[in-house]
Amino acid sequence: MGKKNRKEKSAKTKRIRFAERPFAGIPFEPELVAMREILPAATLAVRTAPAYGSEDVLLVTMLPQMAGALRRKDGVLLVALQTVMNSGDLSLDVADRLCAGLKLKNGETFTQTGQPESELRLQDVLDLSAASRFSLHDDFSFWISAEEAENPDVAAALAETKEQIMPTRQVPGVEGAFWTRMQREFVRWVRPEDRECVLNALSRLQHRRALTFDDARFVGAFRAQGLLIPVFELAPGTEAEELADAMKDFAQLFAQEIASTAPLTPEERRAKAGIISRQVTLR
Repeated sequence: MGKKNRKEKSAKTKRIRFAERPFAGIPFEPELVAMREILPAATLAVRTAPAYGSEDVLLVTMLPQMAGALRRKDGVLLVALQTVMNSGDLSLDVADRLCAGLKLKNGETFTQTGQPESELRLQDVLDLSAASRFSLHDDFSFWISAEEAENPDVAAALAETKEQIMPTRQVPGVEGAFWTRMQREFVRWVRPEDRECVLNALSRLQHRRALTFDDARFVGAFRAQGLLIPVFELAPGTEAEELADAMKDFAQLFAQEIASTAPLTPEERRAKAGIISRQVTLR
């Protein structure tokens, strides 16, 4: 490609500013981050702002063939959080898929192949005052209408996808805490507070050997879309429902430490350095 063509292409390519915390200001930010980064099959029912038709929409973890949006045959619009194409601002990406999805006819699919050209973000397109409803699923049946689910071939295909989904449940009564079973059981806890405050709280509790609940062991944390997700390994065989009481009690202590503005002691700073060394950044 010649220099002139490269310059013309560069001029046409819009530079998208990186957003470290793309969903900031959205009431259901932790659910969006969880759906994007750690959950296999989940939906979040939301509504578009009046300027965008006040339409009920399902934000979902993923769609068939990693599509960006899909309008089911019964008219319900699904918009994916997990796709192949992403820019430096996930809120911009999802808003672009949503706006494209609003134009789809029943049964049509939108695949996002290029960078968003609009400057609209999810905060602009959604009615943030409307009630939202988050749901975890054991399969991808939300991809299809009730009528389609009666087709034996479709039912068989869904059953096959179900086997690929890791068992995942929300810990009852503990916001943002998701139990999962892989080779072992874990809890991944999406925290909506400032990441540095959460990190300091973990450091204080780690130093006091109080960073535990129901024999859980803190094993590290994910950095994801501007939030911190502490990860705990559980006693073998522990179920999500068994954690509810212990995690509720621990959540109060954790919240107090997150709110604390006291400076870290030298010992707590050393604990913090160890936690930082075990952080993993997701995407």
